[in-house]
Amino acid sequence: MKLDLLCVGLTTLDVVGRPITEIPPDEEGRLIEQIACAPAGTAGGAACVAARLGVRTGIAGAIGSDLTGKFVRFAFDDGGVDTSLLNTLEGYPTSTTILPIDHEGRRPTLHAPGAGSVPPLTDALMKAVASVRCLHYGGIGAPTFDGGPGEQLLKAAKEGGAEVFCDLIAPRPDAKDELARLLPYVDWFLPSADEARMLTGKDDLQEAADAFVAMGAKNCAIKDGGRGAVMAAGPLRGRLPAFKVEVVDTTTCGDSFCAGFIAAHLRGLNDVDALTFAAATAAMVAQGLATYGKLESFEQVEAATKMLPVVEVTE
Repeated sequence: MKLDLLCVGLTTLDVVGRPITEIPPDEEGRLIEQIACAPAGTAGGAACVAARLGVRTGIAGAIGSDLTGKFVRFAFDDGGVDTSLLNTLEGYPTSTTILPIDHEGRRPTLHAPGAGSVPPLTDALMKAVASVRCLHYGGIGAPTFDGGPGEQLLKAAKEGGAEVFCDLIAPRPDAKDELARLLPYVDWFLPSADEARMLTGKDDLQEAADAFVAMGAKNCAIKDGGRGAVMAAGPLRGRLPAFKVEVVDTTTCGDSFCAGFIAAHLRGLNDVDALTFAAATAAMVAQGLATYGKLESFEQVEAATKMLPVVEVTE
């Protein structure tokens, strides 16, 4: 299958439960309403959502040789994600995260690192990025990519004609150096508000978006959760609103925003409409548990952009 989108970066299994407001003491138990699990991560979550939106999507990353890894591979295959570039690392556990969600959708994170945080840069991956329409690089923060291999990968993608979208696993101390290397190859940089403020030292998100463009990114959209997104896209500047929904779980909302934006972009929507579609994708995910939430299809999200009320934001 020729891919429209290849997602590279962190792959984990998320195990999500709600509502959880406290851990029972000793060996006591509690009944909760829901538990769900699904592949997630900057690559894994984005790949699942993009495939559900109808994008021919592949995942490039790593899982462990344990039973969890076998489940993650099955879940990708079942969701229509191409796993030919998903490596199994013998002797590693699969990266796994437990997320206890409270009544307001907040999600403290308990993460066990594993194979997903060290995806290998392989010859097959280098060949693949040269023949896809879009590369979503969620690899900043991966020790096997930071410091050189990531730049090599993005350069190969651009030389092959791919459009490059970029997100972060988690900013490491040397993240600014990595951004200096990578952003000149990036068409759309899509950090979170917290990441943008930390990396630029600017509280104002418009100033932060402009700073990333000055560092080399062609365009930037900063994800600001329930407050929408702030963009610096060519001559376009300003905030796009989020949609007002009853939030159940914000897990994967950032990755679903990226996937929704890419899916809309591939359908030919202009920048503003594609970012609006991205916000609606995140809104669908926020209404349910784990990676997919209440997301069903591209057409469902398209309808939501016309029907859902928007959040009014005062700066």
